[in-house]
Amino acid sequence: MHILICHKLCYDLRMNETMTKPAELDQDSPDAIGVPRIGRSMTRLRLMTGRRLIGRLAIESVAPGLELSHLDVLDALRRTQTTGEVTVGTIAEMLRIDPSRASRIVADMVSRNVLRRKASQADARRIIVVLTPLGQRLLSEIRAQKLSFISEIVADWPTKDVEDFAALFERFIDGYEEVFLSRDKDTPG
Repeated sequence: MHILICHKLCYDLRMNETMTKPAELDQDSPDAIGVPRIGRSMTRLRLMTGRRLIGRLAIESVAPGLELSHLDVLDALRRTQTTGEVTVGTIAEMLRIDPSRASRIVADMVSRNVLRRKASQADARRIIVVLTPLGQRLLSEIRAQKLSFISEIVADWPTKDVEDFAALFERFIDGYEEVFLSRDKDTPG
């Protein structure tokens, strides 16, 4: 099985290299080497993060039996709770899933004591979703696993390289998000 995964990963990487080779670009242009190289690296990162190792490790450590889709709900809740109360509808919108599916996932997470429902402070007729202590521990474990993973990667890097990479990576992600949101037709307003 592992051999098949490795072969698939190598095939995907080769296909990505073939598809991103500069065609008729000026060899002095940043697009001639840098942009395709970033594209290839993004593909490699996507393939590795698609395996969701950090999430799987966090689940194994804190809440065995939870599903990876539950982590998407936790992330949506974490990101939106800073702007106000979070409803099942908010979660559905963030994850771009049907509200009935979001409701089923939230109900499952409530039954597993990761989330709980409560009345809104602003409007008691509205039900909101909040983290339980177990949900908080799971988010903390995901963060700890992520930081541990990153620390291991950059352990032998000079501090200046880590700082420079952090600034450039953040700048890249900010730009990526801006372009993504401007082109994503499903994004509200």
